[in-house]
Amino acid sequence: MTDLDVQKELKRLTRRGFLTAAVAAGAGYAGWKWLRTRPRVEGAEWPLRRMLEANETLARAYFSPDRLSPRFEREDITRARINGRLGLQSPLDLDAWRLHIHGAALTLDDLRQFPRRTMITELRCIEGWSTIVEWSGVALADVMARFGPPQLPRYLSMETPDRGYYVGLDIESALHPQTLLAFEMNGAPLPMLHGAPLRLAIPVKYGIKNIKRIGTIRYTDVRPADFWGERGYDWYAGH
Repeated sequence: MTDLDVQKELKRLTRRGFLTAAVAAGAGYAGWKWLRTRPRVEGAEWPLRRMLEANETLARAYFSPDRLSPRFEREDITRARINGRLGLQSPLDLDAWRLHIHGAALTLDDLRQFPRRTMITELRCIEGWSTIVEWSGVALADVMARFGPPQLPRYLSMETPDRGYYVGLDIESALHPQTLLAFEMNGAPLPMLHGAPLRLAIPVKYGIKNIKRIGTIRYTDVRPADFWGERGYDWYAGH
């Protein structure tokens, strides 16, 4: 093959590649335009919402209370990262704070009467970063066993005292042995920006479910509102 033949072949391949890329770009743009015109369901276009629902079905299929998030050693703990202040802006009187659950108003001293649990696990953010944290507190399942209806419903709803942030949890995840109501972080009381006086530490869910500054826990058979779920994110948020 001569140099002229090579040049002709390169030009042909270049034209083909350009046309292929143009067609692909056009199809992608058309698909994006079509997607953006679809009706929205809970903050996301319905095809995306259906994909999230499919992800939830898959995640529920492999969920098990025996499937634990990996545990780490103290030397693995990484620098705590502050992310998100939703529900933390309102003034808070720590002495007046109470956890409202099933007709009870619990203080931190009340919660400390339950068996103490400590775990070092990975907090994974849906944005892609993660950090290793030591949490200490009480198992949510222990609190639910004492302050809950005889027949547990399908869901829990959790809110900050000002309802600036709220999450919904499936009951199976709420009862998971690694789901804690945490009042200490890395061996010290929870800092304000990390959810003092009480937050959820649930390593089988992404960080958006790890609600800070819990004020109220409600039982419900109706799938509860979820702050980010209403804004187009995955309601289940498990991994």
